[in-house]
Amino acid sequence: MIPSQSHIAHLDMDAFYASVELLRYPELRGQAVVIGAGSAHQPVLQADGSRSYSRLRNYAGRGVVTTSTYEARALGVFSGMGLMKVAKLAPDAILLPTDFTAYRHYSKLFKAAVSALAPKMEDRGIDEIYLDLNDQTDDIAIVAQRIKDAVVTATGLSCSIGVAPNKLLAKICSDLEKPNGLTILSVADIPTRIWPLSVKKINGIGPKSSEKLAALGILTIEQLAACDPAVLQANFGRVYSAWLMRVAQGIDEREVVTRSEPKSISRESTLERDLHAKLDRSELSALFTHLCERVADDLVRKDYLGRTVGIKLRYADFSTVTRDLTLLDPTNNAQAIRQAASECLRRVPLDKRLRLLGVRISSLSKPGDILPAVVGQGELFAAE
Repeated sequence: MIPSQSHIAHLDMDAFYASVELLRYPELRGQAVVIGAGSAHQPVLQADGSRSYSRLRNYAGRGVVTTSTYEARALGVFSGMGLMKVAKLAPDAILLPTDFTAYRHYSKLFKAAVSALAPKMEDRGIDEIYLDLNDQTDDIAIVAQRIKDAVVTATGLSCSIGVAPNKLLAKICSDLEKPNGLTILSVADIPTRIWPLSVKKINGIGPKSSEKLAALGILTIEQLAACDPAVLQANFGRVYSAWLMRVAQGIDEREVVTRSEPKSISRESTLERDLHAKLDRSELSALFTHLCERVADDLVRKDYLGRTVGIKLRYADFSTVTRDLTLLDPTNNAQAIRQAASECLRRVPLDKRLRLLGVRISSLSKPGDILPAVVGQGELFAAE
């Protein structure tokens, strides 16, 4: 059963990193802007007070897209893609360097503003949170709009909110009317608002699962809900098929967790195509560096240090290997994490094509008086 009166919200900042940059460079509003370059691509202030910007067509290197504006996304530019590749899709797009210090600052601002109105908050990342609104006494639409207004006042940025009976549905809803959306959904709305959507909209159904579902003729959530359970179990196994059947009906019992101590922090990426460690060394190295940077950013944002760095590789045949390395001192430094990941990488076979890369850090601790160890940066996927 789904508790029809429950009100769980998912708040997602709209194109967060890009939106922060547009606060600094408002003249770029409405243009295709890509975030992901290094400091060499910082805008240059001209004598007349205007700024000159780097263009994606002039980029050369191994960088990866961190995020992009909606105008750039319309051209096919999305996070995780190599900058050299997207330069062919959007050569005239503006290229800006990442500034995680600024992004963390605005993340703290919007979360503080929200928690003042809705204190039962689950932090899910630098730009998204879940909220338990069941203690709110005002009309839920008024409460949600009040939260949106508070975010704008505190940051100058917009967000999208989905309110639904549980976290699964709330996350789907927050994406339905982006940007600056507000969607409120009840159990009765599931057949008309949720079932027509692609199965890809369900958090937890990844690219490979959606491909397998498509091969079975299952493209929408409605088709998944109507599928024979025996067919799902034969193709996905007992546990995952049971989960698929439940989420297709909109069922999710997870609570909003307001306090938690993570055991590890990880980032991983399923590749758009299978890549070879030697033949596609530049692209894989750039992505691996990007994952290490994201892990380091998560550590800083959550105020943790980590001591054990691990990697996860999944090959084209779906076999998976993991390796880890424990550092002498805990760290939240991206360069140190990258070097440790590189050491781990040298202990795994690299003769087969890869379909997934992942970086993890565990043995977490609070900074206190411990200084992070900085290790020299090595070459990933280096030629033998």
